[in-house]
Amino acid sequence: MRKQKVACGLGKAILLLSGLLAFTANADVLSDIKAKGELVIGTEMQFAPFDFLKGNKHVGLNKDFFDEVGKELGVKVSYVDLPWPSVLPGLEADKFDMVAGPVTITKERVKRYSFTYPIADASVALLKKRGDSRISKPSDIAGMTIGVQKSSAQEQQLNDFSATLSKPVEVKSYVDFNQAYSEIMTGRVAAVANALPNIGYMASQHKNFEVVMPPFGKKTYFGYVVRKDEDSASLLKKIDDIMVKMEKDGRMKSIQKKWFGVEMSLPEETVVPVI
Repeated sequence: MRKQKVACGLGKAILLLSGLLAFTANADVLSDIKAKGELVIGTEMQFAPFDFLKGNKHVGLNKDFFDEVGKELGVKVSYVDLPWPSVLPGLEADKFDMVAGPVTITKERVKRYSFTYPIADASVALLKKRGDSRISKPSDIAGMTIGVQKSSAQEQQLNDFSATLSKPVEVKSYVDFNQAYSEIMTGRVAAVANALPNIGYMASQHKNFEVVMPPFGKKTYFGYVVRKDEDSASLLKKIDDIMVKMEKDGRMKSIQKKWFGVEMSLPEETVVPVI
């Protein structure tokens, strides 16, 4: 009778251990992706040049990047298009494997989510009229009139940068950036300050504009996001490894040039946010 109970208890222990092992295997996000042959990404397709619709076709830097990720993993890549306020909550609710976005890496967000290596520089830079020889570097705007969006982070950084110049700039604020961009061509502003990826894309789409390099202000970055748990750690590492590989073989620079109009040198490491 005692042997039977021991055997029974041992059997239950084995079953429990097997169940735990199966749960652990199923809980690993990267293993699940490979098993089902699909990587599911949450995003908002209203954020050019990263994710947007051209006609009915999904295009953008994220699309091109994750096409390469799909090839590296040997899986299909699918997207869930949601209003931006629903994207990060959707990740937490396990609606998809990760978020493309991309998402600005901030001090508050890193407490709640895990970020990949940076996918783009989100620092503030200047857009000017192509061929304007007055501005070849950011400090050349001293004493000029510069456009920006009212009550934006870029407006604050422009004001901070202005205070470091030999002569402060005249900051002209607009309801939206499109209004500010149009003022470059009228000559009412010498340049417009905005996040580098956005003005890079604007310059790539309109031959009358060009980007003034390097960016100015605090160095900030965009990154992709996974859940902040052990189950997502392998996926995070794999995406980081693919980023590094694509940087070394030139694929990343090609995608950046296509969508930003410029190439970016990005840290191949997790960054500490400054905002």
